[in-house]
Amino acid sequence: MNNLNNLTIKQSYEYLNKKKCSSVELTSSCLEQIEKLNPEINAFITVSELALDEARKADELRSNNQELPLLGIPIALKDIYMTKGLRTTAASNVLRDYIPQYDATVVRKLKEAGAVILGKTNLDAWAHGSSGENSDFGPTKNPWDREYYVPGGSSSGSAAAVAANLCAAATGTDAGGSIRLPASFTDTVGLKPTYGLVSRYGIIAMASSLDSIGHFTKTVEDSALFLNITAGNDPFDATTTNKELPDYTKDLHKGIRGLKIGIPKEYLAMGIDKKIKENFDNALRQIEELGAEIIEISLPHTKYAVACYYIIQPSEVSSNLARYDGIRFGNDRSYFGDEAVRRIILGTFTLSAGYYEAYYKKAMQVRTLIKRDFEQVFNPPAGGVDAIIAPVSPTPPWKLGEKLDNPLRMYLSDIFTTTANLAGIPGLSVPSGFINGLPAGFQILGPQFSEKLLFQIGHAFEQTQERKILDI
Repeated sequence: MNNLNNLTIKQSYEYLNKKKCSSVELTSSCLEQIEKLNPEINAFITVSELALDEARKADELRSNNQELPLLGIPIALKDIYMTKGLRTTAASNVLRDYIPQYDATVVRKLKEAGAVILGKTNLDAWAHGSSGENSDFGPTKNPWDREYYVPGGSSSGSAAAVAANLCAAATGTDAGGSIRLPASFTDTVGLKPTYGLVSRYGIIAMASSLDSIGHFTKTVEDSALFLNITAGNDPFDATTTNKELPDYTKDLHKGIRGLKIGIPKEYLAMGIDKKIKENFDNALRQIEELGAEIIEISLPHTKYAVACYYIIQPSEVSSNLARYDGIRFGNDRSYFGDEAVRRIILGTFTLSAGYYEAYYKKAMQVRTLIKRDFEQVFNPPAGGVDAIIAPVSPTPPWKLGEKLDNPLRMYLSDIFTTTANLAGIPGLSVPSGFINGLPAGFQILGPQFSEKLLFQIGHAFEQTQERKILDI
């Protein structure tokens, strides 16, 4: 079969098991697509020279009746995940030549599940950004319009790689929308899990209390399959949960009849683009037709979320980036880009004597109020809702360079996504069609550890849509 790289995880697994293709053929198809498109979209920073060797080993294991959930399936990793023996840069010149000595926990789990690691994807340096343009290795471009438009960030390369069928799935990180925004801009499914559901061990830290470790896939079912592998307790990360976790693929086909879905009125009153509103209203009608009850809700502290976030996040960034001194590893601080310097200065100022009480402490108090808003609405017996749906971005994808000179405009693109990180709740971005030829999506938010329900809602909606394959 041609275009094996277009297959989903589930389809790849079926093809491999039925011997319709080998892992070497599947991996080769992805590598050929990378060779063809990466010079144009710049999704990968590093392509692994070991990918075909791993594929051959997977084929040998399968011939010996070995069964693993991702055996022989090509996966890409955001270049902020530690990979033993494979360059890890965080898209910054500070770590341009850094080779880690160990794998991140998620990388280890993916390898144990049989995945073939294709390489490391581009991002906004240190995961600071919403467009994919802030990389020392050059900007990533949106596969749906490779000349003019951004793919969203910070997990830009991973989103672009999945959208352009360079891989079956890719990992990302989301500290304020860095998975959900690029997913909505590239017609991919993006999951930001509950904080603490997936280990952060071996991820280059950006904002430690906000970072969620998630992924991009081509379908909701693939996202559930992927989370079955990555979720769970890790002794190397004290923030990971000890909860017994479900099979996230179970009940996917259950439907959503009778569920109460909340629509936050604040999200639709905050300068939202007319075409985004129309796209969201269409998705809302589909969900209502599937039998869900739509209820207007209020999250009153949403209007403070971006201001709150951009006090807390730079404060944690300034602490985390202090370790890059050019002595233990990496180049010296003169190699930091403008956005990293901006956030270090903001964070250091916020945490300094005389300003901690005025800014950081108050922001943390507002964070508590935002979290409380969600706790109050996620309470069906008391008139609350099972889940929330909302737009991911107030605008469609913007043009390359359009917001680079205006950090405030860039930060405001996170207005609908930062609340989930501040509250530590999960969010699933699901494609909802196209606006002027560019993808759009909406997000489903739920209480902590409600990923199974989010997949159920997302899958039900997905079945009403026709998957559009980008064939380039």
